[in-house]
Amino acid sequence: MTDYPTIPLESYHEYPVDEMRERVEAFYANIARRRTVREFSDRPVPRDIIETALKAAGTAPSGANLQPWHFVVVSSAETKKKIREAAEIEEREFYEHRASPEWLAALEQLGTDSNKPFLETAPYLIAVFLQKYGYLQDGRKVKHYYPTESTGLATGMLITALHQAGLATLTHTPSPMKFLNEILGRPSSERPFLLLVVGYPAEDARVPDIKRKELAEFTTFIED
Repeated sequence: MTDYPTIPLESYHEYPVDEMRERVEAFYANIARRRTVREFSDRPVPRDIIETALKAAGTAPSGANLQPWHFVVVSSAETKKKIREAAEIEEREFYEHRASPEWLAALEQLGTDSNKPFLETAPYLIAVFLQKYGYLQDGRKVKHYYPTESTGLATGMLITALHQAGLATLTHTPSPMKFLNEILGRPSSERPFLLLVVGYPAEDARVPDIKRKELAEFTTFIED
């Protein structure tokens, strides 16, 4: 007998094994089409689609169920311009001074540089913040456990939900990203995790010709 409140697990739905295979194969076929996009259209995206994707992200598992994340959704042209200007300052510093030759060589196949027009072109930027601590309903301060892992899980689910909706995304991580706190009015207790660019790909968008690892290259099975 537990001494904390519980409810029956009524949301779980088991499928026959053949249907399980069909469902996971269909999901894989869909998610395998996902590509990071750097050329966006300025076509508007209905806000309710973004909201539903964010609700999906909010179902992610988290340390002690403290949900240590905050998402700031930016569609304001003025704010996007400020973010681009600040991000490009950090990016120029990175490409010109901080990045090692090996790092630059690894990025070369992606065709990236310090110019980030997509930060203004795409209809939405979603700034993901990691919360180091929060407050309970009674006002008490509480430490967040595994905030990095938890926020990463929520972000992955957000990217997947947006792909499911038919939108393209780009994970952008200028370093440092503290300028996001200032521009977006977030407290110092929150750390910028990444900036997610969201929208439709440009009609003439192109992506790097890269390959993903095969299953055997990144998976080990230990069996009897």
